[in-house]
Amino acid sequence: MIEYVMGLREADETQVAVVGGKGAHLGALSRIEGIRVPAGFCVTTDAYRRIVADTPSMADRLDQLSHLNPDDREAIRTLSADIRRTIEGIAFPDDLAAAITRALARLGEQAAYAVRSSATAEDLPTASFAGQQDTYLNVVGPAAILQHVSRCWASLFTERAVAYRRRNGIDHRKVRMAVVVQQMVFPHASGILFTADPVTGNRKVATVDAGFGLGEALVSGLVNPDVYKVRDGEVVTKAVSAKQRAVHPLPGGGTQEVAIDPRRQGQAALTDAQVVRLVRLGRRLEAHFGRPQDIEWCLVDDDFQIVQSRPITTLFPIPETGDQDNHVYVSVGHGQMMTDPMKPLGLSIWRLTAMAPMHEAGGRLFVDVTRHLASPASRDGFLEMAGRSDPLIRDALETVLDRGDVVPSLPDGGPGGPPAGGPPAPIETDPAIVTQLIERSQASIAALRRDIRTKTGPALFDFLLDAFEEHKRVLRDPLNFQAIMAGMEATWWLNDKLYEWLGEKNAADTLTLSAPGNVTSEMGLALLDVADVIRPHPEVVAFLQGVEDEGFLDELPKLAGGTEAREAIEAYLDRYGMRCVGEIDITRPRWSERPTTLVPVILDNVKLFEPGAAERRFEQGRQEAEKKERDVLSRLRALPDGERKADEAKRMIDRVRTFIGYREYPKYDIVSRFFVYKQALLEEAERLVRAGVLPEKEDIFSLTFQELHDVVRTNQVDDQLIQQRKDAYRSYHALTPPRVLTSDGEVITGAYRRDDVPAGALIGLPVSAGTIEGRARVILDMAEADLAAGDILVTAHTDPSWTPLFVAVSGLVTEVGGLMTHGAVIAREYGLPAVVGVVDATRLIRDGQRIRVHGTDGYVEILP
Repeated sequence: MIEYVMGLREADETQVAVVGGKGAHLGALSRIEGIRVPAGFCVTTDAYRRIVADTPSMADRLDQLSHLNPDDREAIRTLSADIRRTIEGIAFPDDLAAAITRALARLGEQAAYAVRSSATAEDLPTASFAGQQDTYLNVVGPAAILQHVSRCWASLFTERAVAYRRRNGIDHRKVRMAVVVQQMVFPHASGILFTADPVTGNRKVATVDAGFGLGEALVSGLVNPDVYKVRDGEVVTKAVSAKQRAVHPLPGGGTQEVAIDPRRQGQAALTDAQVVRLVRLGRRLEAHFGRPQDIEWCLVDDDFQIVQSRPITTLFPIPETGDQDNHVYVSVGHGQMMTDPMKPLGLSIWRLTAMAPMHEAGGRLFVDVTRHLASPASRDGFLEMAGRSDPLIRDALETVLDRGDVVPSLPDGGPGGPPAGGPPAPIETDPAIVTQLIERSQASIAALRRDIRTKTGPALFDFLLDAFEEHKRVLRDPLNFQAIMAGMEATWWLNDKLYEWLGEKNAADTLTLSAPGNVTSEMGLALLDVADVIRPHPEVVAFLQGVEDEGFLDELPKLAGGTEAREAIEAYLDRYGMRCVGEIDITRPRWSERPTTLVPVILDNVKLFEPGAAERRFEQGRQEAEKKERDVLSRLRALPDGERKADEAKRMIDRVRTFIGYREYPKYDIVSRFFVYKQALLEEAERLVRAGVLPEKEDIFSLTFQELHDVVRTNQVDDQLIQQRKDAYRSYHALTPPRVLTSDGEVITGAYRRDDVPAGALIGLPVSAGTIEGRARVILDMAEADLAAGDILVTAHTDPSWTPLFVAVSGLVTEVGGLMTHGAVIAREYGLPAVVGVVDATRLIRDGQRIRVHGTDGYVEILP
């Protein structure tokens, strides 16, 4: 039997499909002992569904809406307005109207009500939709109630609600609208309670916003609220505002703004005792729903009534530890140049092959650094390394330490680990060391490829666990670490000493141009060689400009010059096809799997460069580095004690050029292994699909390595778990991962604390010297690159896969990065002025604007 009306107390969290998100939450609230919720009922989604079904034109209009270009604001505005008018003009069927009026009669026909939208995609753990649909206050009489129910249905199609659903990937045709009809309360005060601080994310700090009268005054921004912060049952800060206006009900229905008596304007809306009592109620609701809540409340006769509670969806999740101790976490993604969320298989394999324990939250990985900070023996060295990696991380960690309320203090020599940094690694400046390390790596990967071929089923997973240990053994080789550190520490030494002796900033940047043996910079130049093969063949160039299908390589031999083009691209993929954007996540599509990603970059290289550009560019950089070396050594010899200084500098220059290229090789080793693992796991997934265990092979990406092992062993899978993981992964894209996070959920934001930059400039970290002006190209997806000569690349983060773009640009700006991260290393080798760690660069710099990048001093100017 179709039910058009459901009492509020009959609803609960399992009935979102019937009463919508708001109705389900209110129903659950009304069943919690000691929580007062105004009485009411829900007009169910069956009523909305019937109205839509009885209107033949609605299905076509919803189809049109779903197929509109999300950027076509005018078309969305016009069509959504038409849908709203249609819904509001529909006459209520007699039985539906009767069901609503009967429910009203039970509560009191002439009482005042709030009529509130409650969509099925609303107040969800992953998307709150707060303020997207409509609420009407102080509605009196059955006719007015029915009219406002129609308005609530129509509000499902406001322009902002339509846009919000598009951003969250929710189909307009699948969303239903219920309507909550609740008795009005006329409060002395009302407002919002956040059971976690919505700004910092601290779960131990609750925030209360309060004002006089109905909460509409706060929600609409009519008045500034009183703001209270409560921690451990005590008001720790309080700001009472001058509240000049309030919203009050009118006797016949509706509301009006009224002026507050000047003598009351500066009074607090709540006493401290009431605030603490309210927060205590909020903690009960938080415990019931299992996550921090955004709660709307009213104070009536010194009694709090709750009129809404929804999850706070903007908070970044906290890593689970299973203890009550304080922890400080540092983002792994900021160091790896990949702050996007990772899928469960990617997270678990990175953790299984990582050199340090890692914790997952919000689809990202974090390292617990509490012990490093707590021990004086490790703290200074750790902070020094953190600062070189990302000054904002160091500043955030120092903020935590200065506060003294999170990190315990261990005695000197405690188990914080060895101090980071220190003198240059004690190995000889010998190119044979690098050759030996690369040969070891290649032999190990060759053995992996050979031995994995015969492994299937559970035996494959046993083999992979052993392979992960070999993976770690290669990376953990002391010689590997010494070679990486030798190049990095020699670079730091040169920059520090040459600034001290010659007053020159970042001198090592020029000295590293075209350093030998850098597999990542070679990868960028090698794509120039691919362009050289394609450039003489206009048919191939024209064909590539229209390529969309991943099978395009098979079509190339049909064209003049196509066979040579295919061979060049395939040779490139044989060497570098395991790479991709976000390559630390094994589930990301590799270039070999999606070669169309490279096509725009190849075409840019064809357009922007002359034949032989790769060799010329490398040789030009090498000559510049040699010239810089001669200049530096000559100037040093002219100083007091100059011969000694020049000899020391020469040793460090040789050391940099011997080892700095190897800095990129371990990552190449890792992603090479990852591709072998992935291919084997996808073959296993194809067997599961053929056996009917999985609908599609990519479903394995939503399982951890151990869960996938269990599926292969049992031939059984939890389809609901996979769907939950997919939904969670989508929701994680809306979260901004913090650089530093505490176990209280507090996001600690660092700052550069500099006053040596022009007003209005965007501050970052200088990582590659020089100054350049040009057009900003804000590119978030490498496959959408369309560059012109002199362009400056502005993006969120660059892992090695972005290197092919570097050859075509004149400068680099990123939101994430450090002195020795991949983008910085390659920018120096290519001689690109670069500033990294520029917070919100892709938002503050518009595509096409002219900018000036100060790579020596670390800031970016937006030019008129």
